[in-house]
Amino acid sequence: MSSFRQQLRANSVALISLAIALTSLTYNTWRNERTEHNRNVRTATFELLMKIADLQRVVYLAQYDRDQRGGSPRNGWTDVLAIVDLSKLAPAPLPARAEQMRAVWRDNWEGLGQQDERALERIDAAIESLRAASLEALSSLR
Repeated sequence: MSSFRQQLRANSVALISLAIALTSLTYNTWRNERTEHNRNVRTATFELLMKIADLQRVVYLAQYDRDQRGGSPRNGWTDVLAIVDLSKLAPAPLPARAEQMRAVWRDNWEGLGQQDERALERIDAAIESLRAASLEALSSLR
């Protein structure tokens, strides 16, 4: 037993160095993974916000300018589908909010450009809810 203690004492610096190296490696790996995750979420959320702005532009062109070209529902559908796809890369509740927004768009896009603005109000509320959730997700990153 005394030889074990002697070896432990003789190699204590090496054992402490090994423990510090393993701890540092573990922390560094965890930190790199966390940083990469945050970078991916940040990039996806920024792209999501850009697509939300594109959809908002389509909605306003369709409703207020009655622009058949810029406010085309086909443009809106491509933006909605891109938003849903991008939301899958972001944290909860963004995927659920994007699906809700797609459902609202599906049920109300044909009402855009009409005198009755109920469709616009529903779509606008769904877009704003998704935008707010996106901004909250960005601000929660560490």
